[in-house]
Amino acid sequence: MDQTEQLLQRAQQLIERLEKVFSPAAQEPNWSCIAYRWQQGKGLQAIARPHKVQLDDILCVDLAKAEITRNTRQFVEGRSANNTLLWGSRGTGKSSLIKALLNEFADRGLRLIEVEKQDLIDLPAIVEQIQDRPERFLLYCDDLSFEADDASYKSLKAILDGSISAPPENVLIYATSNRRHLLPEFKQENQDVHIVEGEIHQNESVEEKISLSERFGLWLSFYPFSQDQYLSIVDHWLSNLGAETTTDEQTRLEALRFALKRGSRSGRVALQFARDWAGRLPAERPTAAD
Repeated sequence: MDQTEQLLQRAQQLIERLEKVFSPAAQEPNWSCIAYRWQQGKGLQAIARPHKVQLDDILCVDLAKAEITRNTRQFVEGRSANNTLLWGSRGTGKSSLIKALLNEFADRGLRLIEVEKQDLIDLPAIVEQIQDRPERFLLYCDDLSFEADDASYKSLKAILDGSISAPPENVLIYATSNRRHLLPEFKQENQDVHIVEGEIHQNESVEEKISLSERFGLWLSFYPFSQDQYLSIVDHWLSNLGAETTTDEQTRLEALRFALKRGSRSGRVALQFARDWAGRLPAERPTAAD
């Protein structure tokens, strides 16, 4: 072997080593776990400690909870079920409800894969990896929304209902969003509506936006909580934390003040108050005079 061949061989060896460093082969996921997160370049990463929220912890959204629980039960039992969009006010339990469903049905084969919006382009690769598994998988997209010039939603549309490939029976998509149509809506688009022989026709941009959310077979709406609903959620978490509930007037007033400062009476704010209040020593709590 002459010097040139030796140099080429060493260069090839160096390239192979660099490829292993910068493009490591994705390892087989730990299929004994119940929750995963998709990471580009690494594949499915098992989550060792998934959030242990329970269905009984999700309050004041009884209709939505009943509907999505029914849909998920059908799914894990191998019956037909729908992709689901949970949309509405922030902090009302949309994401927590999906986590609670995982804990409710994990022992019956349900698994959860969290996919970030920027990774939606990898949906075909994710589906290919899990479509022959015996488990039932929820692909979970939290706080999903797209900007007007964002084309990544087309990957989601194709997986939901639009690809030439049939969707696998063991995969559903559950997404949460503050927007019903997932894309921004502008006044001018509604003004461009035209009437043909007495029928209203939306313009193409409106049709495009509606077509994405319509691919979810089940829509669940979440609305802002009333004061009484907020206080009932506060009481639930205070009881779980072993603290005095809002039957105590001082606790009730502090819960309302906490919500006023945050500008929201959401379930998230209720939990945050309960953690703060239960964690304080009695001597550190403000008095009514404060």
